Amino acid sequence: MTAKRKMQAKGAQVIGAMKEVVGRATHNRKLEAEGKAEKTAGHGLDASEKIKDAVRRPWQH
Repeated sequence: MTAKRKMQAKGAQVIGAMKEVVGRATHNRKLEAEGKAEKTAGHGLDASEKIKDAVRRPWQH
C-alpha cells in the first residue's frame, strides 16, 4: 500500500469519526450521517489497498 493512499484512508476515517461525534453531540443527523459515510469510505479504501497488496505480493518474489 502506498503511503499516500494509506494516509488518505486513515484521514477519511478520522475526519469521519469526528464528524459523527460532533453530529451526535449537536443532534445534527445530517453531519452524523456524513461522518459515518466518510468513515466507511475510509475503511473501504483501506480494504481495497490491502487486497491489492495481497494480490501483488505473490508475484514480487
